[in-house]
Amino acid sequence: MGLVTNATGSFFNRALTQMADLRGQIERTRAQIATGQRIARGSDDPAAAAQLRSIARRETLTMAERDKAARLGQDLASASSEVAAVTTLFQRARELAVAAASTATGPDGRQAIATELEQLGAELFTRANAVTLSGEPLFAGLASGPAFTRDGLGNVVYAGTPTSGAVEVAPGTAIERGLPGSAVFEFTLGGSPTSAFAVIEGLAAALQGGAPDPVAAAGAALEGLDAALDTFSRAQTIFGTRMAFLEAVEAQQAERSVALAERRSRAGDTDIADAIARLQQSLTALEASQAAFAQVSELTLFRSLR
Repeated sequence: MGLVTNATGSFFNRALTQMADLRGQIERTRAQIATGQRIARGSDDPAAAAQLRSIARRETLTMAERDKAARLGQDLASASSEVAAVTTLFQRARELAVAAASTATGPDGRQAIATELEQLGAELFTRANAVTLSGEPLFAGLASGPAFTRDGLGNVVYAGTPTSGAVEVAPGTAIERGLPGSAVFEFTLGGSPTSAFAVIEGLAAALQGGAPDPVAAAGAALEGLDAALDTFSRAQTIFGTRMAFLEAVEAQQAERSVALAERRSRAGDTDIADAIARLQQSLTALEASQAAFAQVSELTLFRSLR
């Protein structure tokens, strides 16, 4: 009798343990289906958990790189837009210079042209000191203050640094964030350094009586205006090249993000079809175990009552 009792007790213990394990499997599988995540704890699959941690670190770095690339793209686009506007401004200044160089334009006409040139000069100064969306100067290089200021005599001088620095947008890949104002608005004319500000403001002053022959001064200013336009064109080419390169980098970043997402899915996402199949198997096994347990329990109770 003792042997039967011990055997029955062992059966009950095994059955209860088996049913508890099946219930645990069922709950884990249900959680996997509900959350879509196969791994709730690292112990569920240590190798996959380690892979997921590595992927998460790479995704964090990729997101930071994409954010930096996006901001750089905005800065380059803003700088390019400002230079495009300045180019249009100087094209208008050149039209005014041609008109002022014509003998058909009288003193009053040249005075009106000088007034408009002063307005264009003020706009040029404003655009040269434009800032990014975050408030940083576009053309001051690495400096945090305005790119251009005026000295005690009212002359415009560059206040930034000679370089703009670079932004790392991918491992081993950095793109310069812009151009310093000295490379956009300053150039050499006749072997001497000058600037777009000096050209346009000098012409306005000449037409207001600052030159004995305003007609000749207007004609002479065309060379400086053309030199400024050439400098703007070079800057636009550089901005365009960098933006095109940045677009290629951003496309690669997007591809890396997709690849990482796919790796993360393979390592940690629940295979819903497989999980449903496993859940059904576990439920069936639990029902069978419960039925067998109930039958044995009834038989044991019957024998004990005999």
